[in-house]
Amino acid sequence: MRTPVRGWRWRHSPLRRRSDVVEAWTVLIVTVLLCAGAPLVGLAAAWWAHDEARAAVAQQRAERHRVRAEVVGGPAVARPQAGGQQAFRATVRWTEPGQMPRTVTARVPAGVSEGDMVTVWVDSRGRSVPPPADGAAVWQHSVGIGAWAAGGTTAVILLVHRGIRGVAQRRRLAEWERAWALTEPQWTRREV
Repeated sequence: MRTPVRGWRWRHSPLRRRSDVVEAWTVLIVTVLLCAGAPLVGLAAAWWAHDEARAAVAQQRAERHRVRAEVVGGPAVARPQAGGQQAFRATVRWTEPGQMPRTVTARVPAGVSEGDMVTVWVDSRGRSVPPPADGAAVWQHSVGIGAWAAGGTTAVILLVHRGIRGVAQRRRLAEWERAWALTEPQWTRREV
């Protein structure tokens, strides 16, 4: 049965090797990096992603606008949409003040027919575009980026720690081998 001896790598002992001290310091550094470093990297990445996403949404809102349009062509292709609903592509027509009527193929909700009025999003050139992202999408993107950054940082820290432990283990075994080579003749009464 093993009895745990806490902090044995930090105490002065004839059994303690240099590799034990390196491994003890590595465990301490890895613990600090995992508890403080990875969350800070995730937070910084989420902050950056939030700023970038807000700027992209602001640009989308500046470039896109809603128009009320009349459905002039029947639904052609069904496409799945968020919330389990289906959106269809149909030809719609609208007239902006002081301009000629415009016609475009846009996404319309299920169940519309010719002559119905729908709201569609268009860009400055009159092309059909999806609506700008909302605040929930910005936060979802930010949290996702932050989580991936923290997880990636954690993975890198753990891989480096595993590599350092492997090197320390090889060094420890080499030190023990040298010590045994000196001690074995005294124990076995063999001459080298």
